[in-house]
Amino acid sequence: MGVAIRRADESDRADVIRLLDEAFMRDPVSSWLFPDEERRRDRHGALMGAFLDLAFAEGHVDVAEDGSAAALWWSVPAGAAHEDGEEGPALLRSAVDPDNERIEVIGQLTSEIHPADRPHQYLHMIAVKPERQGQGLGSALVASVLERCDREGLHAYLEASSARSRELYLRLGFADIGSALDLPEGPRMWPMWREPRAE
Repeated sequence: MGVAIRRADESDRADVIRLLDEAFMRDPVSSWLFPDEERRRDRHGALMGAFLDLAFAEGHVDVAEDGSAAALWWSVPAGAAHEDGEEGPALLRSAVDPDNERIEVIGQLTSEIHPADRPHQYLHMIAVKPERQGQGLGSALVASVLERCDREGLHAYLEASSARSRELYLRLGFADIGSALDLPEGPRMWPMWREPRAE
């Protein structure tokens, strides 16, 4: 399927936050982060906004031209995955929902499993409007960056937050690395790595 993709900028911020909020509101990890549904409706958008700002600062955001999908990518140099230690997750918790310990916990746990030995492109989040899911938009957004990874010899990494998304990433050439991450009393996440493919 042909999907027109462009690089997002600050003028897209509100629209992308709304998309992330809507797409991830029922995600297993978001539901674990905010088990109280009312609290999730109140604070989830702020977390998505913080993630978006990090992507603008550390990488880039691709969006489908019609606003139906977005992907947040970070460019991670070797050794940078563990740089923040506990400070980054604590700052995120403080900014988004100071009473919510789980925001800090997930930041620490994902930082611990994030590969630090090689530079890579980190697919932090990909969102597709619920009514457009299953139409190939997510695959198209990811594939456009993976094509560049293959051309430039770049590795890619992500944590799949559902069994369904893990299957998509396996089809796109990612493979499981290390052990799955079981959030405390919560869902499983799968760290996945992709080697660049020779053209």
